[in-house]
Amino acid sequence: MRRPKLTPSRFTLMEAGLLSLSFALPVGLLLLAPTPVAGRETHFSSMAIARDGADECRVPKPPADLAETAYLRNGYRAILRILIAEEALASETCTCLLDQFTWDQALDALPRFQTSDNARLPFNVLELYAQADALEAEVVAGCAK
Repeated sequence: MRRPKLTPSRFTLMEAGLLSLSFALPVGLLLLAPTPVAGRETHFSSMAIARDGADECRVPKPPADLAETAYLRNGYRAILRILIAEEALASETCTCLLDQFTWDQALDALPRFQTSDNARLPFNVLELYAQADALEAEVVAGCAK
């Protein structure tokens, strides 16, 4: 009994059908996809959340060159939040003071918030965030009166 010799370059009918489906299916899906109409929001743009007015006065993420680790940068961000909230309470102002402060001021205030001589962990970021949250809550409560 002789068996037919299959060459690698020949396709079976099933292989050819699967190959044609693998090309036709993505093209068909592209043709069925809805196209955005000018002036009309697409699904993803309608899901976008508009920035809150309070976000304009939120301390931004520190620049990467401020400190070598995210831990330190987050600590300096918390220190800047504390400094801004303390100034708002001292001056009894409800306006945004963010533009009056710089990252250098947060760096200069480090000795006041330092809890360790370890240069990589000079402060407890969680405690700084809790302190900043409490001070900012005081500012909001004072401005609500």
